[in-house]
Amino acid sequence: MSPPRRRHRGHGRDRATNPQPTGVGEGSPAQRYAAFRDHRRAASSLRAKWVEGLSFTPDPFQLKALDALEAGDSVLVAAPTGAGKTVVGQFGAFLALEHGKRAFYTTPIKALSNQKYLELCDLFGAANVGLATGDTSVNSGAPIVVMTTEVARNMMYAGASLADLGVVVLDEVHYLADRTRGPVWEEVIIHLPAHVAIIALSATVSNAEEFGAWIREVRSSCEIIVSEERPVPLYQHMIVGEDILDLYAPGSKHRLNPELVSATADSLARPGRGERSRDRRRRARRESRPSTLVSLDRAHLLPAITFIFSRAGCEDAVAQVLATRITLTTRVEAREIEGYVEEAIGVLAPEDAVVLGVDSWKRALMRGIAAHHAGMLPLMKEVVEHLFSVGLVKMVYATETLALGINMPARTVVIESLTKWNGTAHVSLSAGEFTQLSGRAGRRGIDTEGHAIVSHRTGVAPQEVAALASKRTYPLISAFTPTYNMVVNLLSRSTRSHTRRVLESSFAQFQADSAVVQLASQLVDREARRDAAAHDLSCSRGDVREYLALRDRISQAEKAGARSRKRELREESRRVLAGVRPGDVLSLARGHRRRLCVVGATATSASGRLEVTVIAEDGTWRALAPEDIRTGIGVVGRMAIPGGSALRRSKERTRIGAELRSNAAKGYFGEATPVCDPSDRLSELRAAMRAHPVHRCPHREEHARAGAHWARLDREVERLRSTIDGQTGSVAAQFDRVCSVLEHLGFLDGDRVTGAGERLRHIFGERDLVIAMSLDEGAWDDLDECELASMVSALVYDSRSEDDAQELAPSGVGTRLRTAWEECMGTLERVHRAEKRYGCDPTPGLDGALMAATLAWAHGSTLATAIEGAPIQPGDFVRWMRQVMDCLGQIASASDSSNLARRAEGAKERIGRGIVAWSTI
Repeated sequence: MSPPRRRHRGHGRDRATNPQPTGVGEGSPAQRYAAFRDHRRAASSLRAKWVEGLSFTPDPFQLKALDALEAGDSVLVAAPTGAGKTVVGQFGAFLALEHGKRAFYTTPIKALSNQKYLELCDLFGAANVGLATGDTSVNSGAPIVVMTTEVARNMMYAGASLADLGVVVLDEVHYLADRTRGPVWEEVIIHLPAHVAIIALSATVSNAEEFGAWIREVRSSCEIIVSEERPVPLYQHMIVGEDILDLYAPGSKHRLNPELVSATADSLARPGRGERSRDRRRRARRESRPSTLVSLDRAHLLPAITFIFSRAGCEDAVAQVLATRITLTTRVEAREIEGYVEEAIGVLAPEDAVVLGVDSWKRALMRGIAAHHAGMLPLMKEVVEHLFSVGLVKMVYATETLALGINMPARTVVIESLTKWNGTAHVSLSAGEFTQLSGRAGRRGIDTEGHAIVSHRTGVAPQEVAALASKRTYPLISAFTPTYNMVVNLLSRSTRSHTRRVLESSFAQFQADSAVVQLASQLVDREARRDAAAHDLSCSRGDVREYLALRDRISQAEKAGARSRKRELREESRRVLAGVRPGDVLSLARGHRRRLCVVGATATSASGRLEVTVIAEDGTWRALAPEDIRTGIGVVGRMAIPGGSALRRSKERTRIGAELRSNAAKGYFGEATPVCDPSDRLSELRAAMRAHPVHRCPHREEHARAGAHWARLDREVERLRSTIDGQTGSVAAQFDRVCSVLEHLGFLDGDRVTGAGERLRHIFGERDLVIAMSLDEGAWDDLDECELASMVSALVYDSRSEDDAQELAPSGVGTRLRTAWEECMGTLERVHRAEKRYGCDPTPGLDGALMAATLAWAHGSTLATAIEGAPIQPGDFVRWMRQVMDCLGQIASASDSSNLARRAEGAKERIGRGIVAWSTI
């Protein structure tokens, strides 16, 4: 919980900006008397009582924050990971108890809430601490309650009495820059009653003073306390081959290590003629995960966390190490790990343990190695966290989610790459992300120093590492924007004009107003550069801009057409496979070629997934699913095939394959109709482009490059103009647009929240309008409990990639569910029309990729059966099922129909079983 006692130097900024006070017995008589009086006051303070019980000596920034809190101020504490910010939040809870008040300790994620709950139970006793995370409620009437920030926001909107609330801790408050979660922090800060003190705990950000100034403006007081000194010094390195080399030269904080520069240059150089083979092998050696682990172990740099920006990469890393003889544990440690794991997995059904790969996971743990990512079962992640924290697991391969507040400090952090996939493109790590990851290195009270190591395996240059390592801070940019649910909750207690003024006090507007001058300067520069680039767009044959506009329209049409064809192909594939019978001959298109196969058997799994088994021309036997079809499919004929067990014989399948080839050669089978042909509009655009005179210009591609440069500058100019135009009153303007949509759809009548709007107040999520309108229209009245859970999954689930998203109702879910899906899609279309009319961002579409799996799970299927064929990992499935449960609870509280409310509660109980219901609390 609290760091162990240790001596720690004061923070340099505090020392520079705040002269050290005169000690008792020092200075003039007046100074000595003042010092004596201050000492007496401090000794009798609650701060002194709190500090006396700590196992370590607080740092100056911590003492400054404690004093501000005791004086009744709100505080913003920005300090590096591991610096001890939690102590300030704990003191806030202590003050609340001493004054007979309540305290809320909020965090951005449930895992961190669970961790803080256990810490505060150890500190204040379980009777004084509660937990509320949406799907978990423990002792919620306690004087100290740990919760997610969304729960705190929802309590305010629900009108919960906060008269006895003394303090709210906002841990990891820099999350307010997060696009999806960020607005919640600003809502809490703006709308909490004035008598409540706020303790905002943040990672080190470069604009802490700006953020603190905003809090001071909306809360009347805020002491800004910034510490940039890490409690454990951090040293930067790179690993090249098997060598761990310092990033900087000895005795320097800025000059790169010449040995490292030479080593990285050598690793990229081509071997010279006559070079010895041993030198060539050494030069060609790359940093493998097992060799890196061995190097860390030899250098006594374990335990370590290696950050890999891929779930599959984390699992592959564990598999690669297991394929070697590397073992990081003693026999005694391995037995201790085995005992702990066996006890933890006792809650798993045997069939679930198989699909989760528990045996191989346990073997890796017993050798001191583990993966940690969001696709893992929460139970398994928490076992890894515990075993790592007690020193039994020595290496964890993790995605970046581990760096977001989970208490797993290590001696060393290894970062495999300085780029990551953000869902749409590979992007470089920001300085803030690098700081967050490397900040996990160095265990206070255990290590005298921490180590951050960047792997050279992807060709990373020392200069790239130095550019990130030298920037310890990053700006906090507000992601606040009014949402439908937020607006109806605010208008239920106030008028539209007053609410607009409240929203104008957001941090987003605060930043926008201060940014206009800088944006105007940027606009002048971009306009000048764009106008200069326009001179390169002249061609004697015709209008270059007109020609380039044609090319751009073709590019956009091709992208839109490809996505449309993919959707149509997916639906056509499902339709064809749903109607096939044994003996049907299928044609699978592969470019200009086709492959034939004959249907051997069809079946429907417990999850409702269609399973078709086919025999190919070579006699092989395989399962065929809609996801396997990339180009096109069609029924082109029939063959007589035996039934029963005959098809299990290899000889019979070989005979059928030979007959299939023979019939094809004789022309017995027709051609499959293509799923969709290129659009006529695209053909017209291509013809217009080829007919344009600039198309025949020998300098056409030079014009295209110049045009792309001009277009990029022109887009920047328009973006800057639009941003400047929208800065003044930008939040209020968005509020007005949201109100227009709500009024158009019947949730508002002027300033009055309608009955539909009252229901919307209880629905929190990106598709809140669709859910609320479906309740009003009775779209789910005919669904049973299992079907309702399945339908709700499509309203909360978001696939990790567009390819996995399912925008069409899955086959095998039944007529009632398909009807409900179609009604929800119609509702979504009405919402989109209103949003387009009033200029609001569109509500995300429905995603049915998890409907069949949810339906199967609600019916009691095993985990293995439920997720068979679904594009999801077990840990993700559990996480999404909990979100389905949360939404079902909202529906139960929002519905006017007691029957639907009962079915929603029943559906919640059906989903919340087995591993979904498992909890450490």
